[in-house]
Amino acid sequence: MNHSVRAAQASYIVLPATVIDKPTVLSFLVSHFTAIAEAVWVARIQSGKVHWRDGQLVTLDSAFIPRARVYYYREVQQESLIPFEEQILLQNEQIIIAFKPHFLAVNPSGNFVNECLVNRLRIKTGNEQIVAAHRLDRATAGVMLLSLNASTRHDYHQLFKNGNITKTYQAVAVLSASIQKLIAAAELSLPTRWTVKNRLVKAEPSFMMKMADGEANSHSEISLVAVNGNLGLFELTPVTGRTHQLRVHMMSLGMPILNDRLYPELLDKAADDFNKPLMLVAKRLAFVDPLSAESFDISCDGLQL
Repeated sequence: MNHSVRAAQASYIVLPATVIDKPTVLSFLVSHFTAIAEAVWVARIQSGKVHWRDGQLVTLDSAFIPRARVYYYREVQQESLIPFEEQILLQNEQIIIAFKPHFLAVNPSGNFVNECLVNRLRIKTGNEQIVAAHRLDRATAGVMLLSLNASTRHDYHQLFKNGNITKTYQAVAVLSASIQKLIAAAELSLPTRWTVKNRLVKAEPSFMMKMADGEANSHSEISLVAVNGNLGLFELTPVTGRTHQLRVHMMSLGMPILNDRLYPELLDKAADDFNKPLMLVAKRLAFVDPLSAESFDISCDGLQL
């Protein structure tokens, strides 16, 4: 039986000062969230699931107030449980470094509202202030840095924005025919390295990326470090941080990551196959803490061939 699942954490939107043709909060929400029917918003408001910042409930007649925050609870009809456990690898007063398993979203998104890393860690630690300092695809597993305090969050976001953090990934892919030929002829020495630089732009559908002509805006260093049959284990260092960068760069080498449902071909939407995770792991984060000047170098278990 389908049942509605309410997010444990409220989302919010700031009512824009530029909007002058929406007399009520309800009329704005309906026009802004085009994928959600008016009847859904009416039901949410009537059941007390929409409120102002101070906790006062929004009513069907509440007037639109520019720059005010309106809080609401995302809902999905049915939420899938992810049968893999996150791990806290390090925790201090400012940060958590955690291992995010494959299939687990970092933040509420799509059909996942409570089954996400941030919410799980908020429940586990009792700290409602936890926010991720960077992104990691739901399909990708690995090491993540999360901030515990709103007052110092900016310092950790800046690590990523300014490139002051080293991220190392591992991936498994079927070796290209040319690489397999070199291996068969005993003409390949490991590690074999590639520098990949190209221009990545949004594709259709918009969550996909594609290579385009023009000045490069993405850069990855990729090494083949081990071989087993027709499979290769790769170490990847993204110098820039474009969406799906490593997945597209591996595809550009003729070796798309094993079990990738987006590249080189977008497969039909389907239920998660927990036996076939995307073979991509964010294995290592290394950085100097911007507040304590302490050096951190944290790794998780890697991929095996």
